[in-house]
Amino acid sequence: MQLTGRLDLALLFRAFKGGIFITWLLVLLENIMLALIPLFIGRAIDGLQAGDFSSLISLGLVLLALTALVVLRRFYDTRAYGRIRVALGCEVDRRHEAEQVSTRNARLDMAREIVDFLEENVPSLITAIVQIGVALIILWQFDAMLAAAAIALVVGMALLYGLFHGCFYHLNSALNSQVERQVGTLESGGRKGLAAHLRMMNKWEIRLSDTEALVYGLIFLLTTGFIIFNLWFCASLPNMSAGKIFSVISYSWEYAEATFMLPVTLQSLTRLHEITSRLNSSQAQPQPSMLEQG
Repeated sequence: MQLTGRLDLALLFRAFKGGIFITWLLVLLENIMLALIPLFIGRAIDGLQAGDFSSLISLGLVLLALTALVVLRRFYDTRAYGRIRVALGCEVDRRHEAEQVSTRNARLDMAREIVDFLEENVPSLITAIVQIGVALIILWQFDAMLAAAAIALVVGMALLYGLFHGCFYHLNSALNSQVERQVGTLESGGRKGLAAHLRMMNKWEIRLSDTEALVYGLIFLLTTGFIIFNLWFCASLPNMSAGKIFSVISYSWEYAEATFMLPVTLQSLTRLHEITSRLNSSQAQPQPSMLEQG
């Protein structure tokens, strides 16, 4: 398949949509099975109390199937995304063959981050979406206000991250620019130059880390408010036993944990946006080559 255009996530989707779809389907099946485990455990307990072992056997079969699925997905993911890394790396190097070795080396590493996002971040995001959906439905069954608070938490997270999006982009750009100078700095052989380079790397890494700490600290404050509100509100509802209140708080916390993947994903996308802009910034744009699906 001949590919043209920008080197980005959309290009990889078009070129390798079959393999990527299979990996995501396996992730979805894995999470659905994980969500069913508590149900099978409950049935197994009831069955054992009644002297019936069939539910226990069913639980064992589900756990074996889940184990096989996890192993199968791992085998498939490594090979599928490995082929994408090889193809993308070759294409990046071809398009940037006129650049200095230091720049080419850094951009090869940056290109791998695009595939890493597909292999690592997207499955985690799928897991989070499944958990968010289940928790939201259960909270809604207790009271619509609890679900409304959950939705408000996500909206608040998105708005908060939006305020820092430009800052994250700028810091990632500065850090990546410094990374591109590393091989050239090493080739120069000067210890003072290397020390200055490493200090600049450390400077941008500290600024990026400090910004992340601030953003996620504020997000955690939103989460704290969400948990406290749900605890207060459900305790004020009629006919709420201690067990029901515990269930509401448990699912609220599970929901909050899952929603943390949203700003993490947004931050990764911000970094990938800067990287793809860099990968497509070569002044000399050669004719597109063939990226083959292996």
